[in-house]
Amino acid sequence: MDTHAFFEAVGVAFEFAGVAALAVGFVVALAIALAVWVRTRNGADAFRTLREAFGGVILLGLELLVAADLVKTVTSSPTLTDAVVLGIIVLIRTILSFSLQVEIDGVAPWRRAFVTGPEVLAHAVKKAGAAGTPQP
Repeated sequence: MDTHAFFEAVGVAFEFAGVAALAVGFVVALAIALAVWVRTRNGADAFRTLREAFGGVILLGLELLVAADLVKTVTSSPTLTDAVVLGIIVLIRTILSFSLQVEIDGVAPWRRAFVTGPEVLAHAVKKAGAAGTPQP
């Protein structure tokens, strides 16, 4: 296998990982939200948990898809058009990530430490566990 074919496969693997993260992550986020609803019978908490968990999944998926675009563009023989298209794609995905992060956290990134998709997902899982804990 030559270098070009190898990096093409790496790009496809990142794309697959991004799509798989979105698909599997949705199911996991749904399961987490369902667990919160079963424990608390509070639909608002379950919905908030679903939004936070799936928001983290979307952030993770976007990060993987941006990585796929970067690998595929850098390892091909990029033209100026390819570079511009990549720049636009990365810009759109960055704006989506920023908007999701603000929506999930409720504050602008410069007002708190920036976190990644997996960290948001882990935080949602932790909060989901705390939601089912009886309060004294």
